Amino acid sequence: MNDVESQPGFQQEHPGKPPRPDLNARTRRVLTHLDAVLPDLDALYRDLHQHPELSAQEAHTAAEVARRLEAEGYEVTRGMGGHGVVGLLCNGDGPTVMLRGDMDALPIEEKTGLPYASHVTTPDGEPVMHACGHDVHTVCLAGTAALLARSRDAWRGTVMVVAQPAEETLQGAQAMLEDGLYARFGTPDVVLGQHTAPLPVGAFMHREGVTMMGSAHVRVRLFGKGAHGALPHLSVDPVVMGASVVMRLQTIVSRELSPLEAAGVVTVGIFHAGARANVIPEEAVLELTVRTVDDAVRAQVLAAIERIVKAEAEASDAPRPPRVEVLSSTPVNHNDPALLRRIRDAHAGWFGSSAMVPGVLVTASEDFPRFAQGPEQPVPTAYWFMGITPLKAWNEAPGNTPEEKMSNLPGPHSPTYAPDREGSLRKGCESLTVAALACLHPGGASRDA
Repeated sequence: MNDVESQPGFQQEHPGKPPRPDLNARTRRVLTHLDAVLPDLDALYRDLHQHPELSAQEAHTAAEVARRLEAEGYEVTRGMGGHGVVGLLCNGDGPTVMLRGDMDALPIEEKTGLPYASHVTTPDGEPVMHACGHDVHTVCLAGTAALLARSRDAWRGTVMVVAQPAEETLQGAQAMLEDGLYARFGTPDVVLGQHTAPLPVGAFMHREGVTMMGSAHVRVRLFGKGAHGALPHLSVDPVVMGASVVMRLQTIVSRELSPLEAAGVVTVGIFHAGARANVIPEEAVLELTVRTVDDAVRAQVLAAIERIVKAEAEASDAPRPPRVEVLSSTPVNHNDPALLRRIRDAHAGWFGSSAMVPGVLVTASEDFPRFAQGPEQPVPTAYWFMGITPLKAWNEAPGNTPEEKMSNLPGPHSPTYAPDREGSLRKGCESLTVAALACLHPGGASRDA
């Protein structure tokens, strides 16, 4: 069952309690249907990868998911929080287990050279690509839903399948909640999710507690005074002002956060100003992301950003104060320790302990932790990473440790991010299915302790 047992650097981080022996038996019963569903999943993956859709535009993807869920007997609701899809399958008494997969793509030009590579562009010519593996997430979600529906004698409870839009803009999870996800369908007992990573196919990484940083998307507008490029003394140049802001922002993490107590990242990804080389514009716009390991540090960083921006504008004698807006944000992705151990032990029992990669903090962010916000009390969540790199590419990558090898392989948001299609779909369906069964009650008269 394990493709990476011979790979160096892989070991079980915490042995924990071995999974119940009946879990693997139930898993085998459910996965007897995997070979039957894989051809359709492969076709779906090729379709989604070749026809990616940007955040809040996932109409085709959502329709394909909804159609498959309905065919398997799920009660399906479309249009949740945009193009979100919810499928419910009630199968006797037991917990409600929510399985979440995100559907949106990124404005990146694909350079994988795959025969099913995306050539999609938006009406204004912007390229679109599944550069973060959300097509894998979506297909594995649909595959797991089908496997559980065809093996109802192996489990008891309710499966809530959630295909989420607009993760890349950190808006989709909150939009679904505000549209009544828990109010209309009930608050789940647990929420499970997985994400692709440049680990070898068959490897999995779990981390208790904080697994991904929280983040905020910030827009800064700097106002100057325009002038002819030959007469800069008549201007208040927002380009120079913005350049000073960009450089000064880099001192927040290095000089204002303790290297012993807090981790953070401040990245300016957009700097727009002007339209002609010989015209000093009136305005400059910066957009940046802030990532931190806790909310208090994020508040500190956001306050520092506003202070720096205002000070630079004042030092430049700007005609009016700058505008600083937080466009979106997401909390720290915090795995419930007990639930995460349960999932990790189940994965180790199925894939082998050598497939378990020691967990590390991921500095990227997700809106998945929004689903932990239950109406009355927090909902336990577990989020893990699955390898998608072909074994040949992994073996040939420079490095002696998983971290060193991953730094030399294409990762999420890369134009060459290309999951091993067959291995990723098979292992991804197995991974999500094992996790779901570890949380659902067994079928028949028995119940989990």
